[in-house]
Amino acid sequence: MFILWAIITGLIIGALAKLIMPGPDPGGIIVTMLLGIAGAVLASWIGQSLGWYERGQSAGFIASILGAILILAIYRMFRHGPPRTV
Repeated sequence: MFILWAIITGLIIGALAKLIMPGPDPGGIIVTMLLGIAGAVLASWIGQSLGWYERGQSAGFIASILGAILILAIYRMFRHGPPRTV
């Protein structure tokens, strides 16, 4: 049941991250789910490292969205390279 819940919330979180930060990103529903799940894991890890969450406690919904946005921004930075000036 936990895996199903992680997939559903990952899809919602990934979709919201892509909605907040639109752009030409490859991938469909699977990539969106993985983005959301990775964002939740990243937010949980950062929160536990900073002492915001106890060991084994997961991040909240907003922190997970912020984690997914951070991963999306890093992906775009490495995919497209630094911004070019004319």
